[in-house]
Amino acid sequence: MDIKLENLRHSTSHLMAAAVLELFPNAKPTLGPPTEDGFYYDFDELKISEDDLPKIEERMREIVKSWGMFEKLETSNSEAIEQYKNNPYKKELIEEHSKSGEKITLYKSGNFIDLCKGGHIENPQKELKYFKLLSVAGAYWRGNEKNKMLTRIYGTAFFSQKELDEYLKNIEEAKKRDHRKLGKELDLFHIDERVGLGLPLWHPKGAILWREIEDFWYKEHLKNGYGLVRTPHIGNSELWKTSGHLNFYNSSMYPPLEAGQALEEKQQGKKVDVSEEYYLKPMNCPFHLQIYSATPKSYRDLPLRWAECGTVYRYEKKGELSGLIRVRGFTQDDAHIICRKDQVEEELERVIDFIIYIYKSFGFEMDKVQVFLSLRDPDNKTKYAGDDTGWDFTEKVLRKVANKCKLNFTEEKGEAAFYGPKLDFKIKDALGRLWQCSTLQFDFNLPAKFGIEYTNDRGEKETPYMLHRALFGSYERFIGLLIEHYAGNFPTWLTPVQVKVLPITDKQLGYAKTVVDKLKTESIRVELDDRSETLGAKIRDAQKEKVAYMLIVGEREVKDGTVSERGRSGKDYGSMKLEEFIKNIKEEIDRKTIN
Repeated sequence: MDIKLENLRHSTSHLMAAAVLELFPNAKPTLGPPTEDGFYYDFDELKISEDDLPKIEERMREIVKSWGMFEKLETSNSEAIEQYKNNPYKKELIEEHSKSGEKITLYKSGNFIDLCKGGHIENPQKELKYFKLLSVAGAYWRGNEKNKMLTRIYGTAFFSQKELDEYLKNIEEAKKRDHRKLGKELDLFHIDERVGLGLPLWHPKGAILWREIEDFWYKEHLKNGYGLVRTPHIGNSELWKTSGHLNFYNSSMYPPLEAGQALEEKQQGKKVDVSEEYYLKPMNCPFHLQIYSATPKSYRDLPLRWAECGTVYRYEKKGELSGLIRVRGFTQDDAHIICRKDQVEEELERVIDFIIYIYKSFGFEMDKVQVFLSLRDPDNKTKYAGDDTGWDFTEKVLRKVANKCKLNFTEEKGEAAFYGPKLDFKIKDALGRLWQCSTLQFDFNLPAKFGIEYTNDRGEKETPYMLHRALFGSYERFIGLLIEHYAGNFPTWLTPVQVKVLPITDKQLGYAKTVVDKLKTESIRVELDDRSETLGAKIRDAQKEKVAYMLIVGEREVKDGTVSERGRSGKDYGSMKLEEFIKNIKEEIDRKTIN
């Protein structure tokens, strides 16, 4: 985010806090940072609803008239503690700052003083004009569910009314496109608490959408030299001990599965045989390495590219679950590439080219993609696996390939995983929002833990390089993105119901059924609307269902052996022979045309 916009939004969060304290003097302010879309501020002892936001906004506009500047005040630890003696949240922050040796700074505007590191605009009276408070939500102090639940107020701010209006318009459009709303309206999926939070149930139309995407995925992977593998949903505890997940990832894993003899032994107070203790898999990687280890490998066998659409399970916090975007059971379009050092650069280029191709196939150009090169923190190397030589090589080759492939990327120090650097790809949807999708990740950790090797051209044992790679990220998140990007109006090849046949009266039912049968024999997804409704009602309902095409048949069409084609937008394509329509739609489907 632009630093000026960040400072504007940070300043607006101060203004909002000042207004809240004037209207609700017992409230305790905690933290109020800027965000990618605006800002928020969390308060304790504040009970409000969204009905209160207009009066807070009104008070903000009054207060800002007296704000000439943000005055920086440096203070001692003891003075700051005294200032916030009745606010345990600010006191906690002050104590943390003092331990780290940081200076304690306060910022004053008008009568409002806040604990703050800085980053504000110069002239609040003139610049703090175009803001809007958006919503009220609950939030745990510092994001920890063990802490107290606070009241969070969200807002946004811009430098002009035009920018603010455009943003608010996008918010309204986003509500219409919400994949949870459209998922229900289009009968694609739902999440049922009786089944479990974060565990989507896919309805027939949603399953068809998934199947089309998955079939495309499989065909393209076979064309690109990948072997397909399949692995279980559960794994022995020894596998997860070796991978390190039980030590470092167990908070996100489901508890062990105990059944049969193991459960009986535990109930009897006996020592349980660990070979009978299993966990739902949070990742596919260890299974793929076990496949690699099944037979000896030579340098001539590499590279190996193995892909799997594998469902994994992670116990995400209840408050973080969100439709298809954050779930507890999700299917990764996972692949692992195991290769020699001299093959790394070419394999990285192949993956990047594949990612770009996939995005274009679904209607996303690279100007709608932001790429982030995540590197290790050079000042804190101890928290990473591997040595300097490995990190220097992998970071340099990722940077080289990103430049060679002309990616518009940003480097982020300290954002690498502990087991290696990575490239993250984020797609911009039709509303300009970023969605995390593809990841291309080096791994120093697992090859060493599992002791995988190959025999090099000198007859010596050598550890290969391993690349983790997902193109969609997960099917659930990617489908959620597609629903919102297209507002449910999918390209014809993805549309669950591609054609709806609409007879004007019951007299045309026989001919309409013949049309349906012919379309089905051509593998076109079609439904017949044989309800006793008016043609207008049938058209409106088909449009609500976002069917790609409607074929209207009346007396004239029966007589001429034709159909009258209408698009979901309402465009009338006129009358034509059914064979001509079939030829046109099959061409559109085969080419995967983006409407």
